[in-house]
Amino acid sequence: MEAYRPQGTCARQILFDVNDKGILVDLKFLGGCVGALQALIRFAVGRPIGEIIDMCDGIKCQNDTSCPEQLAIALKKYIRERQREALGLNEDIKQRGHPKVLPTH
Repeated sequence: MEAYRPQGTCARQILFDVNDKGILVDLKFLGGCVGALQALIRFAVGRPIGEIIDMCDGIKCQNDTSCPEQLAIALKKYIRERQREALGLNEDIKQRGHPKVLPTH
C-alpha cells in the first residue's frame, strides 16, 4: 500500500493501492471529515487513477487545497515514480547519486 502525507488538510495520511492496470483498488484516509471522505472513497475505488486525477484536481476547501486535490497530487506522484522505475532512473540515482543519461539518437 502506498502512503502519502497530505499538505494543508485535516487528513493526516492517504493510503492507497493501485493494481497493475492502473485501477485504484483500495483507499484510506487517516483523519479528515469522515462522511465526505467515505463518499470520496466510494466514488474513487474501482476507477482508473487518471480519471480520479481529472475529477479531483483543482478542488479547493481550506488552505487553498482539499482532500480530493491531495489525493490527485498523491496519484500524480505515484505515476511519476512508476515512470522513473520503468526507465530505471530510481535505482540508478540510489547507486550513483544522479540520474542515468539516456541516449538522444
